[in-house]
Amino acid sequence: MATRWKPPPPPPSARHVVAKSPPRRQLPHPPPQRHPPSPPPPPPRHEIHREHKQQGTAAATSGWSVGYINARLSQRTPVLGLRAWVLVAAGAAAAVLVALLVIICICRRCRRRGRKIPRLAPISHHGRSMRSLKQHQAQPRQSMSDKDIEEAVRSWHPPPPAQQFVTASYQPPIEVIKAEQKKPLIVVESARTSGETATSSGESACDWSSENGGGGSDAEPEVSRRGWGRRYTRRELEEATNGLAAENVIGEGGYGVVYKGVLRDHTAVAIKNLHNNRGQAEKDFKVEVATIGRVRHKNLVSLLGYCSEGACRMLVYEYMENSNLDKWLHHGDDEISPLTWDIRMHILLGTARGLAYLHEGLEPKIVHRDVKSSNILLDPYWNARVSDFGLAKILCSERSYVTTRVMGTFGYVAPEYARTGMLNERSDVYSFGVLIMEIITGRSPVDYTRPTAEVNLVEWLKHMVTERRVEEVVDPRLPDMPPSKLLKRAVLAALRCVDPDGSQRPTMGHIVSMLEDDLKFRDELQLARDLSPHASDSFERGEL
Repeated sequence: MATRWKPPPPPPSARHVVAKSPPRRQLPHPPPQRHPPSPPPPPPRHEIHREHKQQGTAAATSGWSVGYINARLSQRTPVLGLRAWVLVAAGAAAAVLVALLVIICICRRCRRRGRKIPRLAPISHHGRSMRSLKQHQAQPRQSMSDKDIEEAVRSWHPPPPAQQFVTASYQPPIEVIKAEQKKPLIVVESARTSGETATSSGESACDWSSENGGGGSDAEPEVSRRGWGRRYTRRELEEATNGLAAENVIGEGGYGVVYKGVLRDHTAVAIKNLHNNRGQAEKDFKVEVATIGRVRHKNLVSLLGYCSEGACRMLVYEYMENSNLDKWLHHGDDEISPLTWDIRMHILLGTARGLAYLHEGLEPKIVHRDVKSSNILLDPYWNARVSDFGLAKILCSERSYVTTRVMGTFGYVAPEYARTGMLNERSDVYSFGVLIMEIITGRSPVDYTRPTAEVNLVEWLKHMVTERRVEEVVDPRLPDMPPSKLLKRAVLAALRCVDPDGSQRPTMGHIVSMLEDDLKFRDELQLARDLSPHASDSFERGEL
């Protein structure tokens, strides 16, 4: 392909010619300019917030200065036109006053509670009874003379008002039973009321509702899982007593009737049929099984079993062939009693050991509350067994007494218990002292058939001791007169037990030690008699 020809450009014209300017004059270079330093980079945003917060706090602090606070407190308030500082001072004073009142009330309440219920350190029951007996046995033996007995009588005084448990305005309801006179039957009297609780406050009786079986099936007796012995049916116990026949009655009282029975295995038993007196039988049943059900001691009657079918409540005990002590003391027709002095002291020692086990060998301790001659059962060898725990109370280790309705048998109830309703183990000690007097004299605690001065056994014996007529208080039915020294020791033990001041009475462990010392003295006296009559007379007078 041929290229197209282009004409050459025209020459420049004169008009397009630019005149050259003359060269400019070169000026010297100016000095370099110094720029100001660049500002630092802005701080992070969180630092900016922190600075603002610090500035606000400083402003607030400067606002709550002393002058500002004074100005605020000096302002008038709507409350009666008072200044603010007056209201603040009044509020602070009221708060302090309320705090003081609360502290005072708490202190008074604690002091009152500590005065009413003195706390005792819990004592382990393992070996406590043995330790107590060893301590008493370690004490030196003291001879008891007429002077000692007279001093004991003179030292009797009512407890001071500061030691009273309750105020004089408190009058507890008293439910006691007057000792009945001689009857052909063996009367085992116990006071029972529908309002009496089974156990002390804070303690519940054993729950036996799960074992309250119904029906009268003639099945074999079950073995109780609660340690109360065997569970018998009503039909079986009726069969053992020949249909609860009257000829099998061996005792009766306010609680019910006691029958002699023979079980299928030819075991002689005593069956207590509790009266269903507005639910009282249920309460007595609970108390009996809760206290004696699991207790085993050679001087406490053993609970072999029970029956609880419908409204029927029966307790099965081991049978005592010699009945009870009341029969031999007050219902015998013989001119000479089969209970010699040694047998009577043996019965007292066994009873004391049983009560000492309840007071000092168990935790919690048990207060029998109805110690009397009709509740002391005797086996063929005149060994004593304490029975009838229907009025017993459980006393926890942290409490020194329990408040309860006054119950018991007239003549055996401790005066402070009858007066205040405060029950502890010292009440049993008083009842045991009356029992000692009853065994020594052969008299009932209260006998209205005697002259007025001799109705009350305790007061009469005090009078006889004061007049130095101790030998005249001995039971005339005794086959032989006891040694004078032994008689005085027994009388002194009884007087100490019935001291009007309960805190001055000995414990049952101490009484056991005293009676054991008498037993040793009798053995030594018997040995002296075997040697020669002259030596025995000198031994009785304390010359040997």
